[in-house]
Amino acid sequence: MANIKFKPVGDRVLVEPIEEQEVKKGGIIIPDTAKEKPQEGTIVALGTGKKDESGKVIPFEVSKGDRVLYSKYGGTEVTLDGDKYLILREDDILGVIA
Repeated sequence: MANIKFKPVGDRVLVEPIEEQEVKKGGIIIPDTAKEKPQEGTIVALGTGKKDESGKVIPFEVSKGDRVLYSKYGGTEVTLDGDKYLILREDDILGVIA
């Protein structure tokens, strides 16, 4: 995980996707075009937080470094310093992997 100079805003988080293994059991290599989109990643940065009706900031339920599962088609893919990341809303995160 590199030191990224990017800070999401609002209830968004920056996630580094964990790519699926290239070789499956039995030694079969899966080409990139046949791979499913990753749904697991590590949180690299947190936004400023979502605000309620009164303007109070609601704290995040996740934290930097958490390994998370997120919705398959959620978020926006970005490239920062040559690495691929996802910007997700906290609502797109399904859970934290213990």
